[in-house]
Amino acid sequence: MLFAFLCTDKPDALQLRMDTRPEHVAYLDGLNAKGTLKMAGPFLSPEGSPIGSLVIVEAADAEAARVLAEGDPYAKAGLFASVEIKPFNWVFNKPGA
Repeated sequence: MLFAFLCTDKPDALQLRMDTRPEHVAYLDGLNAKGTLKMAGPFLSPEGSPIGSLVIVEAADAEAARVLAEGDPYAKAGLFASVEIKPFNWVFNKPGA
């Protein structure tokens, strides 16, 4: 089952995001190597600065998805003001479909 993490950064947290980015990327690389990560990228402000994240993962259930979201170094560093975890149905442009 797929889950989308809709993550919103805390205000004025760009430096925390940049400082934590190497660990975040390594975490996502690890999920990707396991086939768990389906896609990810930042939400951007009108000026082009990152202000949040969209991460889509495959997990057995909502609890497993929550564990993955909480394991992200961005989450552990306190970057996010909020994280919504929603079941996701990839309909259009799904690779391999």
